[in-house]
Amino acid sequence: MPKQSVAPEALFCALGDPTRLAVISRLCRKPETVTSLAAPFKMALPSFMQHLQVLEDSGWIRSKKEGRVRTCEINPEALGRAGLWLSRQRGLWEARMDRMDAYLLKLKSEEKQR
Repeated sequence: MPKQSVAPEALFCALGDPTRLAVISRLCRKPETVTSLAAPFKMALPSFMQHLQVLEDSGWIRSKKEGRVRTCEINPEALGRAGLWLSRQRGLWEARMDRMDAYLLKLKSEEKQR
């Protein structure tokens, strides 16, 4: 079960590794077994499982085990949390840029009056 209290930093930090980013890209298409996810990567399965654990701990994926097969799927709530954080950041930066633009226009106006 994904952790709802995961900080945005953990969401984005988990994507900082190319292997984990590739896993997320694949899981956005469809759920896959651990074996099929691991196949393209040249690493031992225990090492690959560590990547999956980071993704699961950060809330990006969830997994379920049926018999001896573990299947992973994307957790859509993580996409929503990341999108919300990005949206808030965009709003902050747009407001900052608007204030900077107003300041520069004021300076330009003052310069013309001299």
